[in-house]
Amino acid sequence: MTAALIKGLLLGLILSISVGPVIFAIIKQSINNGHKAGYIFVAGVSASDILLVVVCNLFTALFARALTHQTFIAVAGSVFLVGVGIYTLFFKKVSTDEENRIANKKFRKRDMAAIFLSGFFMNMLNPAVFLFWFAWTAAILADSQSAPHPFEYRLIVFGTCLLFVLLADILKVVLAGKLRSKLTPRNLHYINKISGLILIGFGIALCWGILTYGDKLK
Repeated sequence: MTAALIKGLLLGLILSISVGPVIFAIIKQSINNGHKAGYIFVAGVSASDILLVVVCNLFTALFARALTHQTFIAVAGSVFLVGVGIYTLFFKKVSTDEENRIANKKFRKRDMAAIFLSGFFMNMLNPAVFLFWFAWTAAILADSQSAPHPFEYRLIVFGTCLLFVLLADILKVVLAGKLRSKLTPRNLHYINKISGLILIGFGIALCWGILTYGDKLK
C-alpha cells in the first residue's frame, strides 16, 4: 500500500498549496482572533472535505447531480465570499486591551459555531473544490481496481490526503499566530482591509468564471 500512501501525500500537497479564498480566510481568522479561532475554522474546512469525500465515494450519482447545479453553487459561494469580504473591509473592528495591544478574545459557544460554519461553507460552496474531489475520486476509484484490496487502497489515499491537508492548515494557523504577536492594532486594521478586498475579489472572480465558462465544464 506504499503507492496509495504516496498518492495520498501528493494529492494532499496539491490541495494544501492551492491558492484560494480558504487559505486567506485561515490566515485572516488566525491573525484577527488567535489560534483557537483558526483551529475552529480549519475544523469546519476539514469537515466539509470529509463530507465531500464520503459523498463522492458512496453516492457518486448524487454528487454528479449536484455538479449539474454548479452555477447555483458558484453564485451562492460568490455571495458568501463577497458578504464576508464587505464585513471584513468595512465593519470588522480590531479589539484592543487597556494597553492598546491586540486583545485575546473569549469565545462563546455560538461564536465558535459561527466560525466553524464559516469554514465549512466557504469550502463547501466553492465549485473548484467540488470538481477537485469528483475528478480525483473517479481517478482513484479506477486506479484502485487493480489493487489487491480496492477499499483499503481508497481509504489510505483519501485518509492520508485529508490528514496531510489538515496538518498543513494547522501549520498555517500556527505561523499566522506567530505573526499576530508582532502586529499592532493599526497593522491589523490594514490587514483586514486587504483581506476584505481579496475575499471580494475571489467572490467576483468565482461568479464571473462560472457564468462565463460554466457551460464548458459540463
